[in-house]
Amino acid sequence: MSTAPMVSAAQAIGEYLQSPDDLAKITAYRKKLEKEKASIDARLKSGVKEQLEATRDGLRKLLSTRNNVQAIRDEMVIVERECLDPTTKVPTFDQISRVSMVHRNFQQTEEMVNNLLEMNSKLEMLEDMLEADSQDILGPAPNLLVIHYYLNQLETFRNQTLHQAKKASAESRATLTRYFERLTTYIEAFDEYIVGLARNIVEIVREGNHDVIVKLVKIAEIEGREDEKAIAIKLVKKVAKLDAASKFKSMQANARVIKHYRSKITKAIADSIKEKFEMWYEDNKNNPSGFLQGLGWMYKDLIRIESDVVQCFPPEYEIYSHFVREYHKALNATLKRLMADEPEASVLLELFDWLKSYKKDMKELGVSPDLLEPPLLDGKEQSLIEDYLGLIIKKLDEWTANLMKTETNEFSTRAEPPELDADGQYGTQGAVILFQMVNQQVDLATESGQGAILARVVSETNRVMRGIQDQWVKIIEAEFKKQVEQPEQAPPGFVEYCMALANDQIKSADFAEALLARLEPLVSEKYRAAISDSLNNAIDGYLDVAKKCTQTLIDIIFNDLKAVTKVLFQAGWYDGVLPQMVETIRDYMGDYQAYLNPTLVELLIEDLLDTFIVIYLNALANSPKLKMPAATDQIKDDVGVVFQYFSTLKSPEELEQSFDVIELVLGMLESSKDLVFLAFNAFAQVHGPNMAFVEGLMKARGDLDRSSASEVIESIKRKVKSDNISDPPEPTIMKKIAVQGAFSRFLQRA
Repeated sequence: MSTAPMVSAAQAIGEYLQSPDDLAKITAYRKKLEKEKASIDARLKSGVKEQLEATRDGLRKLLSTRNNVQAIRDEMVIVERECLDPTTKVPTFDQISRVSMVHRNFQQTEEMVNNLLEMNSKLEMLEDMLEADSQDILGPAPNLLVIHYYLNQLETFRNQTLHQAKKASAESRATLTRYFERLTTYIEAFDEYIVGLARNIVEIVREGNHDVIVKLVKIAEIEGREDEKAIAIKLVKKVAKLDAASKFKSMQANARVIKHYRSKITKAIADSIKEKFEMWYEDNKNNPSGFLQGLGWMYKDLIRIESDVVQCFPPEYEIYSHFVREYHKALNATLKRLMADEPEASVLLELFDWLKSYKKDMKELGVSPDLLEPPLLDGKEQSLIEDYLGLIIKKLDEWTANLMKTETNEFSTRAEPPELDADGQYGTQGAVILFQMVNQQVDLATESGQGAILARVVSETNRVMRGIQDQWVKIIEAEFKKQVEQPEQAPPGFVEYCMALANDQIKSADFAEALLARLEPLVSEKYRAAISDSLNNAIDGYLDVAKKCTQTLIDIIFNDLKAVTKVLFQAGWYDGVLPQMVETIRDYMGDYQAYLNPTLVELLIEDLLDTFIVIYLNALANSPKLKMPAATDQIKDDVGVVFQYFSTLKSPEELEQSFDVIELVLGMLESSKDLVFLAFNAFAQVHGPNMAFVEGLMKARGDLDRSSASEVIESIKRKVKSDNISDPPEPTIMKKIAVQGAFSRFLQRA
C-alpha cells in the first residue's frame, strides 16, 4: 500500500489562496475545513469504540477456551487412569483377561496342531510343483505364485512357532527344529529357484515367458512389503507401549525372517552378467581378438532388456539402468583381466578401436554417459597406444637382438661360406627376416587406421634399423682391424662375408623403399612427411653400410698391396711395379664382379679408381727427389697400365676425367722452370692452389735445385695472389691428398 506524501501547512493554504481574490473567501474556507474536521473526529471516535468492544469479546472467549481445555485435560487423566487399571471399575476384569488369554491359547494351539498335521502333505504338493517348474528354468513356471502363497503361510507358521518356543526347553526347541527341517530345506530350494530365475531374466523373456518375470517381481514386492511391516513394527516396539493386539503383531514381526528378495534379485542379475563375461573370456582365452569380435551378444541383450524386460518391472526398480551399469562393470573387469594377460600388440590395437566403437554404439542405444562409470580401463584407452608401441619396441628389440646375435656370430666365425642367391650373389637371410618382422608390425599399425600410430611404428623401426646399421659398421671395422693386425688369428672368408653384407644392405634399402611407396598413399600429408623421413633415413643408413663394405673391400686390396705402394716413387719404382698392383686388383675384382651386386660393383670401381689415384698422388706428394725425366716417363707408363686395366671396367671417356688430375700434375713436372706457372694455372683452375702439394712437387723435381724450386714456388704464390685463385666450390680429389712434413718423411724412410 502506497503512502501519500506529506503536505505542509503552507502548501495546503497555497492550494486555496492562489490569487488575490481568494482572500475574500477565507471565512468560507475556514467553515468548510471545520466541518470536515468534525466529521473525521466523529468517525475516528466510532471506530475506536468498535475496536475496543471486539478486543474485549476476544479476551472473554480466550479465557473460556482455556477453562475448557483444562477440563478436557482433567477428564483425559481420569480416563487414562481407569484404562491402566480397569480393576478399579470392573471387579471381574482379571478373570475376563485370563479367560480371554486361555481362549486365544486354545485357538493358537488348535491352529498349530492342524498346521503341523497338514504341513507334510502341503510340502509334498509344493515339492512336486517346484520340481516341475525347475525342470526348465526358462519355462513358463505355472506354479510359481501358488507355491509362494502356500509357502508363505507355512513359513509364517514355522517362524511364529519357533519364536514362541524360545522360552521352551532346549529339547523342545531341537524337536521343533528337526520337525521343520524339511520345510527349511524347501524354503532354501525355493529361494535358489527365485535366484535362478533372476539370473536368467534375459533368456526367459527371449523364450517369450514375460509373465514369469512379472510373477517374480510380484513375489519380490509382496515379500518386500512384509519385510517393511516387520521392520516398522520392530522400530515402534522400541519406543511405544503396545496393547495386546499390537503385542501379538509384534510377536509376528519378531518371528519373521527378513527376505530382501529385491536386493537378491538385483544381485543375481549382477552375478549372472559377471558370469556371462567370465565364461565368454574363458572360451576365448587363447583368442583375445575373437573375444572382442564376439561381444555383439552384449548389445543384443541390452536391446532385448529395453524392449521386453523393462516393461515387466515397476519404474522404481530402474531396471534398465541397473542392467547397463552391471554390463559395463563386468565388461570393464574382463577387459582389465585381458590386459593383465599381456596380449599381443595386434590385440591392443584392436582393443583401442573396439573401445571407440563401444562409446559410439552405447550412444546410439541412447545410454546415458552417467551409467558408463567408471570409464572402461579407467579412461586410459590412449595408454593402449603407448602399451602397443612399448610392446612393439620390446618385440622389435628382442627379435633384432636374437637376429643380430646369429648374424654377427656367423659373420665373425665364418665357419661356412655365405649363401648364394638366385642371381649367384652372396647374401644372408638376415635382411629378409628383418623386413618380414617390420612389415608384420607395419601392417598391424596400418589396420588401426591411425596415421599417428603408423608414423610412430615406422619411427621405431627406423631406430631399430639404424641400430643394426651402427652395429654392422663396428663389426666391419673390428673384423678388418683383426684382418690387418692379426691375420693369422682371423678366420678366412672375410671378403666373401663382406660382399654378402653389402648385398644385404642393398636388398634392405630396396625393401625400405618398397615399404615407403606402399605407405605414403595410406596416410595424410601430416604423417606422410614423418614416415618418409624415417624410411629415407633408414635407406641412407643401408647405403652407408654398403658403402662401408665396398670401401673395406677396397682397403683389403690395398692392404695386400702395402709392399708395392711403399715402393711408389722410391728407387725400386723406376723398374715398374704397377703391373703387379694391377694384377692383384684384377684378381680381387674378378670375385667382386662375380658375387657382388652390379650396382655396388659400379660404385666400387669408382671408389677403387679414386683410392688408387689418392694413394698414387699421396706417394708422389711425399716422394724423395725424382729422377727427371725418368720419373715422368714412369708416371706415363703407370698411367697407361692402369688406364688399360680400368678401361675394361669403365668407358675411356669417364677414365680420362678421372686421370685428368694426374695429367695436370704431370704437366707441372714436365714444364720448364719458366713455364711451370702455366701448368699450375691449368691445375689450379680445376683443383684450387693446393700450395703444400705444389711446393712438395717442385722441391721433389730433380732437375730443379733449391734456389730454382724456391723461385718457381714464389712465382706461383704471386700468381695465386694476383689472380685471387681460391679453392673450387666443390672439393675435388686433391682434398684427400695428405702432404707430410719433413720430419714425418724422415721417420717414414727410417
